[in-house]
Amino acid sequence: SAPDRALVPHRVLLVDDQPAIGAAVERLLADEPDIALVFCPQAAAALDAAATFRPTVILQDLVMPGQGGLDLLAGYRGLEATAHVPVIMLCNAADAPVRARLLAAGASDTLVKLPDAAELAARIRVHSESYRRLLDRDAALAAVERSHAELAAEREKSERLLCNILPDRIAERLKAGEATIADAFPAVTVLFADLSGFTAFSLGLDARQLVFILDRIFSAFDRAAAAHGVEKIKTIGDCYMAAAGLSQPRADHADAVAGLALDLLGTFARLAAAHGLDLGVRIGIHTGPVVAGVIGHHKFAYDLWGDTVNVASRMESHGAPGKIHLTEATRRLLGDRYRVEHRGVVEVKGRGLMETFFLLGRA
Repeated sequence: SAPDRALVPHRVLLVDDQPAIGAAVERLLADEPDIALVFCPQAAAALDAAATFRPTVILQDLVMPGQGGLDLLAGYRGLEATAHVPVIMLCNAADAPVRARLLAAGASDTLVKLPDAAELAARIRVHSESYRRLLDRDAALAAVERSHAELAAEREKSERLLCNILPDRIAERLKAGEATIADAFPAVTVLFADLSGFTAFSLGLDARQLVFILDRIFSAFDRAAAAHGVEKIKTIGDCYMAAAGLSQPRADHADAVAGLALDLLGTFARLAAAHGLDLGVRIGIHTGPVVAGVIGHHKFAYDLWGDTVNVASRMESHGAPGKIHLTEATRRLLGDRYRVEHRGVVEVKGRGLMETFFLLGRA
C-alpha cells in the first residue's frame, strides 16, 4: 500500500492549471519514495490545499488563469502554514530577468517546466530538508522558551511562597545566598495573642471546621498586622506571635504593637459574633532585646529568641480574656499616648515579681 503522505519526509504541493503537467510531474517523481506529491489544478483552491496538506515544498506555475503565480506566492507568504515553505516557481521563460523578478518576489528557486527528473528531485530534497531543519530549529527554540517560561513561573511561585513564609528582607537575603541569617536587635516589641477556651471549643469540631475557624481568625490578624506595619512571626497552635522593630527598625515599635493589639480585640470580637464563637482572646506584650534568625534548610522558619520573647509569652498566659497585658517596659515607651490600668505585681516564671498593666485604648 502507498505510504501515508504525512509520514513521507518531503511533501510537495504542485499548483498548475494543466492536468497534463500534473501527470507528468507525478511520473517524474514516481521512483522517489521519500517524496509525496499532491496536485492542485485550480489557483482558487491553492491556499486551502496548502493549509491542509502542509507541504515542505511548493511547485507553483507562474502563469495561471484567474490568479497568477506571483499573487499566489504572496498568498503563501501571508499564510501561517506556508509563510516559510520553499516555493519553486515553474516557468516557460529561462531568461535571467524573469528569474530575478521571481526571486525578488519571494520565490526560493525557479525551474523551467518540464524539468529533468533528477534535477527536480534533487531541488525538492535540498529545499525540503532546509525547511525541515528550520521547523526543527523553531520547535527546539519554542521548547527552550517554554522551559524558560516554566522555570520562571516556578521561580516566581517559589519566591512567592518564600515571601509568605519569611519577611521580605529575610527572603531577599536568602535568595542572595546568605547561608546563616542571625541578627541581634536591642529594642523590639513582641506580641502574643492566644484564643482562650479554644481547646474545649475544638472538641466539638471536625478537622475542616477547626482549620476553617483558625484560618479566618489568623488571616484577619495577618491583615491587621500588615496594616500596622507589624511583622507576623508565626502561629503556634491557637497562638499568634508578631513583633515590630525587626524588618525595619523603628522608634515607635511599641506604639505599632499597641495599635495592633487594640485592633485585634475588635477584629476578634466581630469574628466571634459572626461565627457564634464561644471564645475569648488574651494578648500579652513586652519590649526588649531579641535575637532573630532563620533555622532549617528545607523548611525555613524565621523565629525570635531571648528573655523578651519569654516575658511576652508570660504576659499573654498571665493575662485575661479580652485584655491586653503589658509590662512596665512597654508602658514606659507608650507614654501618655495610651490609657492603661495598673494590674499590679505578677509572679513571672524566670523573672520573679513584675509590675504589669492592662492597655485600655488610645488617649
